Amino acid sequence: MLQIAFIRENQEKVIKALAKRNIDAKSVVEEVVQLDENRRAAQVELDNTLSESNKLSKDIGELMKAGEKAKAAILKEKTVSLKEKSKELSEKAEALAVELTNKLYTLPNLPADIVPEGKTPDDNLNVFQEGDIPVLHEGALPHWELVKKYDIIDFELGVKITGAGFPVYKGKGARLQRALINYFLDKNTAAGYNEVQVPHLVNEASGFGTGQLPDKEGQMYHSTIDDLYLIPTAEVPVTNLFRDVILNESDLPVLHTAYTPCFRREAGSYGAHVRGLNRLHQFDKVEIVRVEHPDNSYAALDGMVEHVKEILQELKLPYRVLRLCGGDMGFTSALTYDFEVFSTAQDRWLEISSVSNFETFQANRLKLRFKDKDGKNQLAHTLNGSSLALPRVLAGIIENYQTPEGIVIPEVLRPYCGFDIIN
Repeated sequence: MLQIAFIRENQEKVIKALAKRNIDAKSVVEEVVQLDENRRAAQVELDNTLSESNKLSKDIGELMKAGEKAKAAILKEKTVSLKEKSKELSEKAEALAVELTNKLYTLPNLPADIVPEGKTPDDNLNVFQEGDIPVLHEGALPHWELVKKYDIIDFELGVKITGAGFPVYKGKGARLQRALINYFLDKNTAAGYNEVQVPHLVNEASGFGTGQLPDKEGQMYHSTIDDLYLIPTAEVPVTNLFRDVILNESDLPVLHTAYTPCFRREAGSYGAHVRGLNRLHQFDKVEIVRVEHPDNSYAALDGMVEHVKEILQELKLPYRVLRLCGGDMGFTSALTYDFEVFSTAQDRWLEISSVSNFETFQANRLKLRFKDKDGKNQLAHTLNGSSLALPRVLAGIIENYQTPEGIVIPEVLRPYCGFDIIN
């Protein structure tokens, strides 16, 4: 959530920045500023009324001590009306504060200066590419045919149990999945991330804290009886570990990693590009989350990008890194880099990671602060990234490592799998 003080003092800058997201925010910004002025005016009037009421109470006490009961009675009548007025003003100020907060929730984060202009994924900027695209043998298959051929993932069985988008991993497919999870966690912990295990359902406050609510409620599975949401990513519970927390400056940075299943409704997704593992409702992902000092967050973002690069280099998958344009960035992000692996059998790029800096956007919602060297509370910066999302990484391995003899396991994963080929 954007800070109201910043909006109030930088209205034109906010409007111009949100235009990079292709949003005409002029009317909303003006409404936010007006609501804030009304709320502050109501609060000042409330404070003055309470101050006057307190002064009268003291005067009444002094009059009673002096035996001037008649004069005291007159002042008591005034305090009754002041209490009624203060109650009305308190309700007004609270209602305006709620209305202001709800309006602020509709504004996305401001893009960083280096975010490119653009409206669609076609406008994203390719900033890095590495790895040779393999030449596959004649008759090479896409992963949804290969997993059926080798009986390692069963999509039809998942439909029977739950529905489309909930695959069943079998035999060496399940072991490869587990190997990837363990490998990613080991890489992250070796890089200094502290592993945590977190709940897979979160409350509404957690959804608001990281910005999934009210922006993406249509994409989240909601258990209405208990009013809990299945997590779309480990970012939500891990970042909410720090909701309403004040850290010391010496505590920063904080680095966490977590493996969780992730649940997304993916409403409206259809077509050839969502076949097989390309788009699922339940999938596994290993996440990295950082809480940083504002002065260090962009250096930390660069470090996260390099960390994901190293993983993909070890997997020997051809990949590229995109800097997302304003029109393709997530609601909460100030700057996002997407990683994509090339699927040779599908002849297309598959997104497998997003690494983002949210600056103070999430921290403002979370009330996540740190005490600086002067003893003042400051909002921290939060970052997160996929390290990595499994389905499309798995699809890339299955397709790019296929041979006439079977699917060769990347060398770095063989100690985790206990086998070197699926045949």
